[in-house]
Amino acid sequence: MSEQDPLLALRQTIKAKGAITYARNGEPSKTLLDATHIVLSPTCTFPKSSPTRYRKPGVQNPAGPDDFFSVEAVYLAWLLQSAAGADYMKQARENGLAVGFVSVTERKNVVEWLEGKANDNERIVPLVAESTTPPGSPPSTSKALLATPHRQSATATSTTPAKRRYVADARDIEVVKKIKQNEVELRDRNSVLRGTKPNNFANIRSVYSDKLKKLKESSRSGGTTVTATPDAKSLARRARNNYPIIMISSSPTALITMYNVRRFLQESTFEPSQDARQRATAEGNPRPEDMIPIYRKRTSIDSSGREHQTQARYCIVDSVEALGKFGPDAWDRVVCVMTTGQAWQFRPYKWNEPIQLFHNVKGIYVSWSNDPPNAKIKDWNVTELKIDPLRRHVDKSTVAHFWKILDDWTASNKPWLMK
Repeated sequence: MSEQDPLLALRQTIKAKGAITYARNGEPSKTLLDATHIVLSPTCTFPKSSPTRYRKPGVQNPAGPDDFFSVEAVYLAWLLQSAAGADYMKQARENGLAVGFVSVTERKNVVEWLEGKANDNERIVPLVAESTTPPGSPPSTSKALLATPHRQSATATSTTPAKRRYVADARDIEVVKKIKQNEVELRDRNSVLRGTKPNNFANIRSVYSDKLKKLKESSRSGGTTVTATPDAKSLARRARNNYPIIMISSSPTALITMYNVRRFLQESTFEPSQDARQRATAEGNPRPEDMIPIYRKRTSIDSSGREHQTQARYCIVDSVEALGKFGPDAWDRVVCVMTTGQAWQFRPYKWNEPIQLFHNVKGIYVSWSNDPPNAKIKDWNVTELKIDPLRRHVDKSTVAHFWKILDDWTASNKPWLMK
C-alpha cells in the first residue's frame, strides 16, 4: 500500500500517461466494478473507496471522509470525460456509484486539474506537510494533515507560520467573473416553485380595501349599490394578454413536439424530438411544460415608409386540458393546428371533424420533404410544411414560410389577434 496522497498520485499518473489497472484481493481484475483497488503503479495501490481531498459540493467545513469524493469517483470523472451527461451518470451507476460521483457540471474542472491544465482548484483541500519532510519530497497521507479551518493538529499550528490574508488581484477577479458567467444553476421542482422574487400584494390590498370601504358606507347610508366595472387599465391589460394559441399534436412520432417546438419556431432550427428530449432530461427537465410561450419579431411598415419592429407572443399547447387553462374563450384564440395526418388528434377538440376544424383554424400538415403525399389530408384544407431531414441551413426559410402563412390567415380571419 502506497503512503502517497491518493489524489496527488492519481494526478501524477495521468500527467505521465501511465497505465491504470484494477485489482481484487491482490489479483488483477478486468472491471472497476469487480475490483477493490486501483493500481497506479506496482508500488502505488489504493482502495477505490479511499477518500481524497476533493470536497463534495456544499461542504465548507468537512468533518470526515464522507465529505470528500472517493478515488473511484474522481477517476471515473476523468475516465468518462467525453461521455454525454446522461451516459456519464448511467455508467457511474453501473460501476457501483449510485451516489457520490462527481457531478456533470464539476467534471470539466476535475479533468483539467488531473491533466495539469489547471494548477488550482478551490474545492481541493491542500496538504500541510510536517516540518521534518525534506524539501522537494512528495507529501504523504501519513505525514500530512487536511488543512480544514476547524481541525488542525498542535504540531501543524506550531510549525506552520500564520497565513497571510489572500487579496485577489484584478486578473483573479476577471477569471472568477468568467467562471460565474458560464455556471449552470441546477434547478429542481422546489426551487422552481419557490421563485426568485418575493411576492408583495400590498398595492392590491390597498386598492380593494378602498373599494370595500365605499361599498360598506353606501350600504349603511341606504344608497344604491355600487357595481364593480372594469376600468380602462384592466381592459387594456386583458387585451395585452390576449395572445394567439398554436396547438400541436401530442403524438410521440410527430416531428414537432413540446420538446423541440420552441427551438424550431423561435430560433429557426429543427432538432429531432428524441435528441431534444435527451438534452432536456440531462438538464433535469424530463417532462416538458404544458404551455410554452414563443416570441418572434414582426416587422411592419407604416404609411410614411418607416419600418417598425414589434415582438409578438404565441402560446403553444398540445392538449385540450392545457388549452382549458386559458378560459372559456380559448378556442377563439386558436389560430393554428399542426397535425401529423391522424384523425384521432381532433376527437377532444371543439370541432372534431377535420373539415369543420380547418374552416375555423389554420391547418398545417408537418412532414419530411422526402415523404410521399398523404392521401388522408387531401380534403382537409391544410397547408403542407416540409422539413428537410438533413439540411439544417434551410430551416430558416421553412420557418419564415410558416409565419408568412399564419400571419396572412390571422389577418383575414382573426385580425384582433394581430394587435
